[in-house]
Amino acid sequence: MRAVGVVEASCEAIFGLVMGMDVTRYEWDCSFQYGSLVEEVDGHTAILYHRLQLNWCSMLVWPRDLCYVRYWRRNDDGSYVVLFRSTEHQNCGSQPGFVRAFIESGGFKIFPLKSLNGRPRSQVQHLMQIDLRGWGMNYLPSFQYHSLLQMLNCVAGLREYFSQTDEVHTVPRIPVMHAMVNAISMKKDQKLQEPDTKTKQTDSKILDMVDEESEDDDDYQVPEADLEEEPTKSDSDAKSSDPIDLSWFSGIIRQDANEKSRNCWAVPDNKIFKVRSKNFPHDKSKVPAGKYLMELVAVDWFKDTKRMDHVARRKGCAAQVAAEKGMFTFLVNIQIPGSSHYSLVLYFVSSSLKKGSLLQRFADGDDDFRNSRLKLIPSVPKGSWIVRQSVGSTPCLLGKAVDCSYLRGPEYLEVDVDIGSSAVANGVLGLVFGVVTTLVVDMAFLIQANTYDELPEQLLGAARLSHIEPSAAVNPELDNIS
Repeated sequence: MRAVGVVEASCEAIFGLVMGMDVTRYEWDCSFQYGSLVEEVDGHTAILYHRLQLNWCSMLVWPRDLCYVRYWRRNDDGSYVVLFRSTEHQNCGSQPGFVRAFIESGGFKIFPLKSLNGRPRSQVQHLMQIDLRGWGMNYLPSFQYHSLLQMLNCVAGLREYFSQTDEVHTVPRIPVMHAMVNAISMKKDQKLQEPDTKTKQTDSKILDMVDEESEDDDDYQVPEADLEEEPTKSDSDAKSSDPIDLSWFSGIIRQDANEKSRNCWAVPDNKIFKVRSKNFPHDKSKVPAGKYLMELVAVDWFKDTKRMDHVARRKGCAAQVAAEKGMFTFLVNIQIPGSSHYSLVLYFVSSSLKKGSLLQRFADGDDDFRNSRLKLIPSVPKGSWIVRQSVGSTPCLLGKAVDCSYLRGPEYLEVDVDIGSSAVANGVLGLVFGVVTTLVVDMAFLIQANTYDELPEQLLGAARLSHIEPSAAVNPELDNIS
């Protein structure tokens, strides 16, 4: 269920209140009894313990508590996203007298509206899909419904709270919880204690991810003379008119454009992605993308005990097949960390690499140039609300968000994207990877246009990945390659 309301306050003030677990929360959240910090994973991700105050047949129904991961981010438009997902933690075990509820999907989305009579306004969306569990769910079905309504009433509580005060609110601290496994049940009216330790500072990678893509005019080198509309660059600048025979290539993941197919890839419609227009330096306008400059020919899905670098050296891969036929390949190796390491490898092929083109300058440029230009546009056409909000659809300069390594071969350029190098990206991955089999994910890649003659932007290529199965990944056996 979802609740939506307009609150007369800035996004920052509302965000600060939503993040707090101190006594102030009693003033706007009628379902809150107690909250505490179990572990701060990084500046954007934390594990929390939360006791619910559900005033419904308290003589018959045991109280509920939660242990969940909370992840937040700030978008370029000034909006905030706060996401919840239940988890398990060694220091947050079951508590005597409580039933552990389970958050399937939940969170807040706070984005700014135009001010009214000089007062800032924001729209607040609160979604909660929760299984309260316990015997009451079978014998008292209305318990779930009424409890969920009580939790969603916090949107109305936020509106009333800010309508009565003009104070500036800062982000409250969350009390630290010690050894929940051995903790005794706390009194309902116990006051919360603030932590003695300071919140960890977010590293520079996190700040880069939050800022993502600068839209400032300073990014562009516009000629001083009056600009006249120039003909749109032909897609043939980088992509030959001769079609590429896909039968030459093969990968671990099969190609299948059927919407109901699983564990497959397809090429999404280029027009669903927005890129910078010819007039972007003047009016920030974006337009649907034109034809892809390169063609996605294969997708590999690897698994190993360690991170897999330079996968283009694997014999028989699409990059080597393309090189034998005199074609150029751009490989994106998305490295996913964990107890088992995964690599999703996308092979984009062009019949030739035109000298002097932006793609050629990117392929032969230095790493600083590449990091400042390679851009990803993500999207989740099919998935839960929490996943779609965590991934978003804002373009991201990959080299500023995560560590990227570039490997230039005779007829290819490979970029190894280390997701584990960024706390923010790793936090999003934690929300996504566990439910990857239920998702349809789009990823488009392009080289950012920073000068007028590079506009409009053109997509290198894009991939749509449908319901990918981790069990389908294979070992590439790179250690056996000299």
